[in-house]
Amino acid sequence: MASLVTLFKSETTDTQETDKLVDLFRNRVELKKEFAALRNEKYRLQDRIKQHQGATARVQQQLQHLENLLLDTEWVNTVVVFYQLRGLAAHCSDKLSCFAEQIKQQREQRVQSKVLLSWNEQRKRKSDRLESRMSEHRMTMQLMEDRLQSERHKLLTMNGFVKLFRGRSLAAQIDDLTSEIETARCEEQELLRDLEAIDKLAAPDHKGLDISAKRSVNFMILSFAQHLYLQFEEDNLVELAKEASEKSVGAINYGAKPECDILLKRLEKRKKEAEEDHDFADVLQKRAKLIAKHAEFRHDDDAVPVPSTVATIFAIDGSGVVHQQEANLLGNNYFGIAKVLSR
Repeated sequence: MASLVTLFKSETTDTQETDKLVDLFRNRVELKKEFAALRNEKYRLQDRIKQHQGATARVQQQLQHLENLLLDTEWVNTVVVFYQLRGLAAHCSDKLSCFAEQIKQQREQRVQSKVLLSWNEQRKRKSDRLESRMSEHRMTMQLMEDRLQSERHKLLTMNGFVKLFRGRSLAAQIDDLTSEIETARCEEQELLRDLEAIDKLAAPDHKGLDISAKRSVNFMILSFAQHLYLQFEEDNLVELAKEASEKSVGAINYGAKPECDILLKRLEKRKKEAEEDHDFADVLQKRAKLIAKHAEFRHDDDAVPVPSTVATIFAIDGSGVVHQQEANLLGNNYFGIAKVLSR
């Protein structure tokens, strides 16, 4: 007996030891997973630190390069011109972006207004039809109620002899009229519910512009981009501004101080003239139509035209005369036009 107890105790002890080993093994596996995750996180953070250090070093190099240029009497004026031209490029990009957003919103509001107008007209027609039916229905009910009152009055005023022969028939007619009026009232309630449902209809959601509308928007954006191009075309300012936006300071030399001063004066003059030019809405519309006539698209569902088909600049003077020249604004992404077009 004692040996059996000892045997069972031994088996229990072995089971407990096995469970402990299993738990220990599981804990070890989990610790390895956590350690691996922490190690990966460490490597990721180290990579980010290296990236930030590299970016910081590049910025420091750029600042050092700029400082050296500003200290160099032969380059200081060129640096000023460079950043003025880069500022012009940014100014034109901002104006084009604002115009694009404005024209998109206007077109979307116009489309939404048309949709809402059509929806409201359709809803009003349905409501008018129901109200007309309601009016006719109520008139019919009134006639039925008047007839019911008349028949009841007849029944009440009948003398005994007439009532004996016609009373039962008249009472049946009164019952039929009462039933018909009750049915008519139910129909009236149904019409009222339909009318209420129409009043509670939610306006349709705006689904955005279709391809035709997007193309129309893009023609206006291209027209305004050409407007900006023509404003600063004189003295090649638009090309110089584009070059400054694409290159780093020190990569372009605009000459000595006299040449730089002349360039700055021309730039200031053109900027002032451009700011005073406000009456060009009609010209934009005319130019957009000319652009649309020449535009071609690779696919039927494309909203952006093939760049080479809209590479003609249309300058329209005060007399309405159109002068043409070539400049692929879309293909060369002047003023960041590619990112503001509707797609």
